[in-house]
Amino acid sequence: MCLICDNQLFHGYTLFLYKHHGDKTELFHLDPTERAKFLEEMTIVAEAVSRAFGAEKINYELLGMGDAHLHWHLLPRVNGDIENYGNNGRGPVWWYPMEKMYSDDNKPSEEQLADMKSRLLE
Repeated sequence: MCLICDNQLFHGYTLFLYKHHGDKTELFHLDPTERAKFLEEMTIVAEAVSRAFGAEKINYELLGMGDAHLHWHLLPRVNGDIENYGNNGRGPVWWYPMEKMYSDDNKPSEEQLADMKSRLLE
């Protein structure tokens, strides 16, 4: 399952969630067939995100200390998207202040969100 994130500093920021909750919190917890399917589906979603939102690069994060559930953060990136942080706007998302990244200023309206979902589904 995938969903558009509430905050959109990185336009098209999407979560890709593992379909089965439980004790599987690491890729190595999945049997090889299930892991291959999970990674293939994530790749398909990442390509859709890239095409829908014009990414020059996708940043992938598989974290989980905050929410112990397998899920990928797919962050579409374009040159200069993080102002002057890092190397002329080119650097990892964690160089950008979290309070700015998750600011209410970056929340899409209901209309914008519907448009983003439609573009992703295409």
